[in-house]
Amino acid sequence: MPALLFSFIGAPSGQGANPLAMWMPIILIFVIMYFLILRPQAKRQKEQQKMLESLQKGDEVVTAGGIYGTIVGMKEKDTIVIVEVDKNVKLSVARSSISRKVVQSEEKKG
Repeated sequence: MPALLFSFIGAPSGQGANPLAMWMPIILIFVIMYFLILRPQAKRQKEQQKMLESLQKGDEVVTAGGIYGTIVGMKEKDTIVIVEVDKNVKLSVARSSISRKVVQSEEKKG
């Protein structure tokens, strides 16, 4: 009976598990994470930085706080943007707090 049990175990093999096969799932997870999370985030940051650098007087913008206004000036080496919210109501906001430009559609213009 014991001889029968040992015959099922088999002889020990001389080779261990392939280390590449062991690390492959972890490497695959990092590659997927890069393409699904990190790469799109870096792309959005580049687009946001490009938009902030292209701001100029007359642009209609939305701040991070949701305030709509028009840029009427810049000061302190262009780090502060003066946004006119209404007639005679001007706010000084950090350039980095501008979340996006307002794009007017053709319907509103016409």
